[in-house]
Amino acid sequence: MKKSFPFFMLMLLCMQGYAQKTNQKLTKEITELLNGFKGNVGVYVHDLRRNKVVAIQADTVYPTASMVKVPILVGVMDKIKKGELNYHQALTYTDSLFYDDGDVVGNLKNNAKIELSKVMMLMLTTSDNTASLWLQTIAGKGTRINELMDSLGLKNTRVNSRTPGRENNRSQYGWGQTTPREMASLFEMIVRKKVVSDSLSEKMIRLLGRNYWDEQAISQVPANVFIASKNGAVNASRSEVLYVKGEGREYIFCICTKDNIDKSWGNDNEAWVLAMKLSKLLWERL
Repeated sequence: MKKSFPFFMLMLLCMQGYAQKTNQKLTKEITELLNGFKGNVGVYVHDLRRNKVVAIQADTVYPTASMVKVPILVGVMDKIKKGELNYHQALTYTDSLFYDDGDVVGNLKNNAKIELSKVMMLMLTTSDNTASLWLQTIAGKGTRINELMDSLGLKNTRVNSRTPGRENNRSQYGWGQTTPREMASLFEMIVRKKVVSDSLSEKMIRLLGRNYWDEQAISQVPANVFIASKNGAVNASRSEVLYVKGEGREYIFCICTKDNIDKSWGNDNEAWVLAMKLSKLLWERL
């Protein structure tokens, strides 16, 4: 009697058939681009049209800085899906939420009303830290957000700040931590509508497509092309993740840095210049 082909083996072969292949030529070009950087840098690129990748220190853990706001966004959307929050519900700002007077939300009057959707927009578009910490609490705090990241298979993407048990991680990485591969993968899952729900994934992409901070990697892509992105910056770490679609191209990339020697804040900062060069190279090659 002929034995049937085991189902799990069939699935394994299907997965292997779809396995991503490394773009060797682009890997060499990017490696040469990264050479000489005075700090630690990791890059992950996924060309979604050809299903080819570049991974250079892609599984090394880096500080997220403000890229942590993407996991926070997922946490809020999860609450919306469950009916615990409403996208357009009114929130009440109080002075106790104040974090930084450079933020829009931090300059609201005590007891001012603002829609949840606007707080999310400010968290992502202007990278408003007061809005972000408020939303982190609303989402169920870092512990709940980290559970969601774990459920998505992201083992290194975590909120550290104001999260019990992660004090040592916070000392090392700050507000949050991730890897280039994981942050790019989270973006890809959102793009493919695999996070929370189809409709809420679409809302996330729209929100991520309104980035005010567009003078680094974003600046190297034509203005008529759609980009969803989030960047993060502290003194010794500058990172960006972009989803780019248009003019026959569709790709996601994340560049993360840490231990940077150049801690300046002008556009000629070494890490920001590197991000711009990488973005330009990818636009020209993919």
